[in-house]
This record gives sequence, structure tokens and C-alpha cells, in this order.
Amino acid sequence: MPHSRYTSDKILQRGEELYEQQIRSRVEKENRGKFLVLDIETGEYEIDTDKLAALERAKPKHPDPALYILRIGYPSTVKLGGGFLVKQP
Repeated sequence: MPHSRYTSDKILQRGEELYEQQIRSRVEKENRGKFLVLDIETGEYEIDTDKLAALERAKPKHPDPALYILRIGYPSTVKLGGGFLVKQP
């Protein structure tokens, strides 16, 4: 479902920027393989082994949040057919 204020590309771009610049160094070592759900407007995030649990904690914090989801330490969030789904440039 599209977001009301951002395109999917903008959410992806902003999420990647925030993660690389502000979050990765603080979370990656201890949380590899867990899911991170990041609000691209506030910079707040939730981490959990269960993606849905992290989403459920992140969604009610702000109305209509623009959320970026990633699997910490992996090039993509999900695996399809034995390989990772990777964003193409």
C-alpha cells in the first residue's frame, strides 16, 4: 500500500541513509539477523527477531508513519527461492 506522503523509492532512500549514517554502528554487531523497523521521519526504530512484532511496536508511535524495514547484517529483508531479493540499481 502506498504511503500518503512518500514514494516507495523515497522511503527506501531515506531509510538507507539514516541506517548507514546513524544506526548501523550502534546495532549491527549485537543484532545480526534481527529485523529493524525505522520511522524515516523521526529516526525512531524497533528491533525484534519477529518482523511483525517490531512493526506492531513502531506503527502506533506516530500517525501514518513512513516505515523502512531491513534485516540487520543482510543485503535484503527476505529470501525468495533460496536467494536473497536484492534491490537493483
